Amino acid sequence: MANYSENVRGALLMVASMAAFTFNDVFIKLLGAELPLFQILMLRGMLTSLCIFILCIYFKAWTFNIAPRDWRLIGLRSLGDIGASYFFLTALFNMPLANATSILQLLPLTVALGGILFFQEVIGWRRALAIAIGFGGMFLIVRPGIEGFNHYSFYALIAVGFVTLRDLVTRKIGREVPSLMVTFFNALSICLYSTIAMLWVDWVPVGSTNIVYLVTAAFLVSAAYLLSVLVMRQGEVSFIAPFRYTGLIWALVLGFIFFDHWPDTLTLIGAGVIVMSGLFTMWRETQIKARTKPL
Repeated sequence: MANYSENVRGALLMVASMAAFTFNDVFIKLLGAELPLFQILMLRGMLTSLCIFILCIYFKAWTFNIAPRDWRLIGLRSLGDIGASYFFLTALFNMPLANATSILQLLPLTVALGGILFFQEVIGWRRALAIAIGFGGMFLIVRPGIEGFNHYSFYALIAVGFVTLRDLVTRKIGREVPSLMVTFFNALSICLYSTIAMLWVDWVPVGSTNIVYLVTAAFLVSAAYLLSVLVMRQGEVSFIAPFRYTGLIWALVLGFIFFDHWPDTLTLIGAGVIVMSGLFTMWRETQIKARTKPL
């Protein structure tokens, strides 16, 4: 059992990871006003791949001694990351930061649902009800068919589907495969995909301000990946995992500071419902694991 200081350290690393991811989203959203999406992904991907390559070397995680099955899973995971990047950033460019981030908070619920559908995992009625309530919260944010509906909300939902695929596949990758190595191939795949897509997109000159934004975004997303790896080495997952929802707090604050946007009441209620449902699902899973753990 992890001690208190390890749990606190893990929680702080998770908060820092969510902050880095959200600040990255801010700079990418700022870039989206002036540069094409694929150009942003290509340039950031080059810098991010380089940063993660350096981290792989530093942490001695660079290896090609990976089983064929794991290579296939890494490829499938990369596909999930490519889809998630395209759909989430398209949504982010066309809707408020907090709204897009709120929809992403469905992830723990969709992963639990994916476990049921694809891995025959069994859940009780309480967690099933929590998942259903969480999706009810999503409808409060998306509000299809209601005045003011933003169809880019569906892009954010599709992104959730791709991230769910990525996370479910990650469960099946062998534990002997270094996390940073998997992250490197994901970053590289997004870069290569975007480079190919740029063949059909006009290049836009990158000004000095946008260069600063790109470098900052690449540094932030690399730092976020590193922090995510370090989190897994600290404390108890049941204590640390709920702190991933601090990403929503960061999105609310940064969305207001950088874009002068604050979500309406229904969006805030919907986000709250999703978060509470996710927290309950995590808590129930922890309780069940504790009961079934051999003495």
